[in-house]
Amino acid sequence: MIRDLCDGQLDGGEIGSTEITFTPGKIKGGTHIADTKTAGSVCLLLQVAMPCVLFAASPSELRLKGGTNAEMAPQIDYTVLVFKPIIEKFNFTFDCDIKRRGYYPQGGGEVIVRMSPVKQLSPINLTERGTVTKIHGRAFVAGALPIKLAKDMASAAVRCIRKEIGDLYVNIQPVREPDNQAFGTGSGIIIVAETSTGCLFAGSSLGKRGKNSDRVGIEAAEMLLGNLRHGGAVDDYLQDQLIIFMALANGVSRVKSGPITLHTQTAIHFAEQLTKATFTVTKSEDEGSTKDTYFIECQGMGMINSSL
Repeated sequence: MIRDLCDGQLDGGEIGSTEITFTPGKIKGGTHIADTKTAGSVCLLLQVAMPCVLFAASPSELRLKGGTNAEMAPQIDYTVLVFKPIIEKFNFTFDCDIKRRGYYPQGGGEVIVRMSPVKQLSPINLTERGTVTKIHGRAFVAGALPIKLAKDMASAAVRCIRKEIGDLYVNIQPVREPDNQAFGTGSGIIIVAETSTGCLFAGSSLGKRGKNSDRVGIEAAEMLLGNLRHGGAVDDYLQDQLIIFMALANGVSRVKSGPITLHTQTAIHFAEQLTKATFTVTKSEDEGSTKDTYFIECQGMGMINSSL
């Protein structure tokens, strides 16, 4: 997909290859279609495409096909509810239209993303956690599964959260995806916490055959609670997704996070190799030693879109 949207040259991009050589050309706007033909994640396609099309010469429409709610990748609900509002703080916007949801193993989902290019990205400052003001979410079933599973996931998640956060109304909607908006059979849950400073944290989980629906709900709730305990201003899954944008932005970005994930360390390593951006990670001392909190600071390279 990246080769196509920048008229580049890609050698070795096939199954069984141990090395690839990629030479990018000029990034172009317009309509780009990418189809994983499996439950391969549309959200991961979006992650790699977005930094490129931001620096295209004209607006882009990405038609991404595959899994929308799949293992080992953000669910599309996470992308829309958490990634989108935070990433737009870099001073751009995008529109995400979920045409059809797709699940493991067939995929078959489709998402259309539209965005305009920018001259330059602004740096971000996400260092004030604030207090949790709202917890909401959706538990879904699609295809052959009964809505009762969604209700069970939702109530197990609510019970789990209440044990730790008793004073907040937790609103998790059980939903059945309309048959014309989902391909195949799937289930899962996403829960989002919002804070007084506009920070967003999530927990999510997917159902699969033989997995008790209560356990799906509890997994998501525990992930959310873990993300709230460390005192950072982003959750553990947003951390690494911010790195490339921090590297491209013009100026100093600061993000307060929980323990630095391996994904984030990897992203920093390559961002520094491929750009003139520099990152520093320091342990936060301001909470005393009880919390495992860090500051990720980046002097961005100030990438300029020469086409605009």
